[in-house]
Amino acid sequence: MKIEKKRICIYPKDIQRITGKSYRQSARLLQKIRTDLKKLENEFVSIEEFCSYTSLKIEQVEPLIIG
Repeated sequence: MKIEKKRICIYPKDIQRITGKSYRQSARLLQKIRTDLKKLENEFVSIEEFCSYTSLKIEQVEPLIIG
């Protein structure tokens, strides 16, 4: 039985792949999302939160992140 790997949080490297921006710009965007959602610095941002913030569809984003 094979277990499918699935993540729920997003990282700057993922945002870099999705948007084509640099790593630093992706980290800034992730920090801006955290600030706007009133999350603490050490809290994760979920893929769903990223998609709703950027108005992207999760069906388009997941293949780029998970592969």
